[in-house]
Parts: sequence; C-alpha cells; structure tokens
Amino acid sequence: MKSYALSIACGVALGTSGTAFAEPQAEVLHYWTSGGEAKSVAVLQEEFAANGGTWTDMPVAGGGGDAAMTALRARVLSGNAPTAVQLKGPAIQEWYEEGVLADISAVAEANNWEAVLPASIAGHMKCEGSWCAAPVNVHRVDWIWANANVLEANGIEMPTSWEAFNAAADKLQAAGIIPLAHGGQAWQDATVFEAVALGILGAEGFHKAFVELDKDTLTSDAMVATFDQMRKMRGYVDPNFSGRDWNLATAMVMNGEAAFQIMGDWAKGEFMAAGKAPGADFLCASTPGDGFLYNVDSFAMFEVGGADKQAGQALLAELVVGKNFQKVFNLNKGSIPARTDVPLDEFDSCAVLSAADMAASSDNGSLLPSYAHGMALRGAQAGAITDVVTAHFNSDMSSADAVQMLADAVANSM
Repeated sequence: MKSYALSIACGVALGTSGTAFAEPQAEVLHYWTSGGEAKSVAVLQEEFAANGGTWTDMPVAGGGGDAAMTALRARVLSGNAPTAVQLKGPAIQEWYEEGVLADISAVAEANNWEAVLPASIAGHMKCEGSWCAAPVNVHRVDWIWANANVLEANGIEMPTSWEAFNAAADKLQAAGIIPLAHGGQAWQDATVFEAVALGILGAEGFHKAFVELDKDTLTSDAMVATFDQMRKMRGYVDPNFSGRDWNLATAMVMNGEAAFQIMGDWAKGEFMAAGKAPGADFLCASTPGDGFLYNVDSFAMFEVGGADKQAGQALLAELVVGKNFQKVFNLNKGSIPARTDVPLDEFDSCAVLSAADMAASSDNGSLLPSYAHGMALRGAQAGAITDVVTAHFNSDMSSADAVQMLADAVANSM
C-alpha cells in the first residue's frame, strides 16, 4: 500500500483552511443509482464541491455492485484506477493484497477515527493496521418491510416467527395479495436466505456457517430447515419476479401490490424518498429471530498520481467520516451513522430501532457481518454459497440435496 502522508496531510489542510494547495479532484466509482441512493450520493458531491473540490461521477447501475466491480477491474488493469471506489468487507483487503490501495492513515489520525468508530467496523477499514478505507454508514440487512394498510385491512400483525410469517403469507395469498415482493437476482435470493438462516440457526449457528464455514453446521438439520423455509418463500413471490430490481420490489409494497419485502434498510430510503412515513404508510421490524446482520458501505482509496487527486482523496475521506455528512447522508440513505457520536434525534423510528438493536447485539455477541452483502466472506466462498441458494430457489431441488451441494461448493471454493 502506497504511503504519501505529506500529500494526504496537505489534502486535509485544504479541506479545512483554504490554503493554496492543489485543487482536490476525485473520480468516484459507485453503484448508488436508485432514487434514495442517488439522492444520498448527491449530498456528498455537494459537500465536496462546497469545500473546493471537483467531483467526477462514475455511477455503475446494479444494486449488488457486480457490474461496478467489473468496471473497476478493467480500470485497474489498464493502469487508470478511479480516485475512490465504493467497496466493503473483505473486498477491501483483496484489493490491498493486489498492491493498489493508498494509505489514508494521516486523515484517520487527524480526525480521530479510532475513537468514534465501533471497533468491528474500524477493523474492516484497515489493511494490516493502516487505514485504507472510510466507512459511510451501517446498514441492517435482516429487515422485513410491510405496507401498513394492507396488513391492517387483513388483520395481520408484523410476524415475530417464521411460522407466523407463513400463516400471514397464506392468508394474504388467499386474499389475492402477493405476500412477498422479491426480485429474482442472485444477491436478492441470498439476502432472503441469510435472514431466514439467522432466524433458524441463531447467531452462533450463523457465525459457524457463514463466517467460520463449519462443515457440521453447513450440513445440520437446522440448515435443512433453512432451505425448507426458503422453499416456502419461493411459493410466496409472484410469477414475474425474475430479474426484477430490488427497488421495483419495494415499489410493489409501497403501492399495495405486495405486503412484505425482506431487504436491507436501503429499502427505507426508497419509502422515504417517495414521501412515505414509517409507522403510518409502512412498517419495519427485524426478520424473525435474534441478531443483527450488518452491511457497511465505504470508500476505498486507490493509488493515483498527481497532487490534485491525492488531495481529493484526503478531502473525500475527511468528509465521508465527518459528523455532518454521516448525519445527512444516512437520513437520506435509510441507514445509520458509522460514527457513534452522531445524535439520532432527527432520525426516524426505524433508524432509532436499528441503532438500539446494533448496540444490544454488539453487547451480546450477535452483531454479525452479512455474507450476502460481502462483509463476512471473500468472493469465492460467498459466490459458492449464493450459487447454491439461487439454484435451489429457482428449481425443485430438495432441501437435503441443497445442503449437500452447499457443503461441497464451500469445500471446493477454499
């Protein structure tokens, strides 16, 4: 990892004092392209410009980020890496191992990141002890969203067990309402799967299966039960789900076409952008079971030449973790601040619940990285699991066969 502490320090000074250093330039590759996401990234662009920077936007559509990563690899291989890239989890360390990330420790130390970020989140932002990425937020993945009017009209409460969810879904289906809004994309299948798995395996079982890749847990009766529940979930989606983007599934809940969606709290950003109010128009709750699955968006800084780009990286990193941006961005995005010292008085009830649950889960050991969203595993292992999940979801494969395929796929990916 390249170190240019002097350039970074100059960039920090530029962001705060207006001294005559190189004008900060930043080409930013990201995949925030839906309504709530685009509104959120615009906040960062505006703050960057207000501090004298010039932002070149490089959005790549696709909620899972696969297309963005393909574009990134092409840029890096051509020797023309973007200034900053939306990355997360082990992917940050994978790029570091390729020797292409920059050291932003001077920014982190000047702004005391160590004191204001949870240790688990800070760990994802470091590469062999040096800071190489800046966290934007904390998303909870294991959320269930509902249309409040649809549930009230059908006499349904938010489910607190998978048995209760199934009973509600059966009742909704009988009334001609789609129980579960879903998009038939692999990462969305994986999102539902890991929420189901957390509820059935429990926090310890989830960690053994999707962090430790423990074979006994991967082949357990509880894993068979997880696939059994996924088979039920497949029966609760509409016939036209294949290829649907996640935000279009959210819109189905908004307009009352569907009752529930299982999706991270970026879905809340869509509800809020459409003027919907939590508790009145839509409801939020953790999916059945205990624990908290997190997904942390962050920007990794790539090695770039030129004082203007290096100053841009420093300014961008400083702003991303700054209290103002952490508040404004997350109010728009639907997530909660990565910083622990940002007041939540302007945040909605779902965000306050998320923050409280995160703190409680951190205390009791059930705060867990999402496998489906690139926080728990490297790409080969995560991809192997998701391939099995989506193959099972889109076929008549038995749960027993799925479990055996899962164990084999994980073993072959190591």
